[in-house]
Amino acid sequence: PHIDKKSREQFEIRTHKRLIDIIQPTGKTVDALNKLSLPAGVDIKIKATATG
Repeated sequence: PHIDKKSREQFEIRTHKRLIDIIQPTGKTVDALNKLSLPAGVDIKIKATATG
């Protein structure tokens, strides 16, 4: 049934991660990040940590 077995489609998943450390963010900064319009397949994760 598969005459051309070597010419089958091949797919790959790529994951790219970036870390942006924002020093002393304001409420306005967090709101702007939450309202970002991102293309399909792009996600953003916001994590708040207390320092000091």
